[in-house]
Amino acid sequence: MNPLFDTHAHLDQIPDLQAALDDAREAGVTGIVAVGTDMESNEKTMRIATEWKGFVYPAIGLHPGHLGVCDAARISAELRFIEENLAHCSAAGEVGLDYHKRIIEQVPREMQQEVFREVLRLAVAARRPVLVHSRYAWTDALRLVRESGVSDAVFHWFTGFSGVLQGIMDAGYYVSITPAAEYHEEHRRVVRAAGMERLLLETDAPVWYGRTDRYQACPADIVRSMRVVAELRSESEEDVAAMTTRAARRMFGGTIGQAIEEVS
Repeated sequence: MNPLFDTHAHLDQIPDLQAALDDAREAGVTGIVAVGTDMESNEKTMRIATEWKGFVYPAIGLHPGHLGVCDAARISAELRFIEENLAHCSAAGEVGLDYHKRIIEQVPREMQQEVFREVLRLAVAARRPVLVHSRYAWTDALRLVRESGVSDAVFHWFTGFSGVLQGIMDAGYYVSITPAAEYHEEHRRVVRAAGMERLLLETDAPVWYGRTDRYQACPADIVRSMRVVAELRSESEEDVAAMTTRAARRMFGGTIGQAIEEVS
């Protein structure tokens, strides 16, 4: 089996991290982008990446779902932390927009867009890719990313409109596929329609998956993402592993590329 790369996991939320990372290595995972969501999460993510250097790569961000508990001073502090530390990380993320009714009630669209624009500006300045959260906000998220001038972005767990997906492909950005593609029809449609060279794999661990048989994801479940892509694209598992790992190398560039190159 070719090496696998998990481009989006919340390692700071996994209780027995050592066991989870050991299982991931045994499953063929050669690297994980650990994703932060606010300052506390970002700090922990960076510590984890230091402890597992060469296997875990940090991304720091400000999730739109956290903005509801932030006043202006807190948001400024969060953005300052990202600015001061992003050069030492592999990507900015998780950041973006979330237009779910529950989130909009706490954080208006305008506020979300203002913060997202600022993080995108920081990513451009640091020359870092962006991990984009875009739930029910696909059109606005793509527009803001394109307007920012960000060179590389991945729309994580993408389930959006076909027209937006085409826009992502045309801009040279990526979408990432989770184990939800085993049963979620909109996500399955993305797997079939996206350009293979623009697909990445992720777990979003430790999120819960499944409709009848529920399970909590760990990075080793990247194998499930790979297998469902292979099934839906009529590709071999080995080819999907190789192509998505090469795509991760392109997406993240030198911040993780050497580690992937050594095992490819």
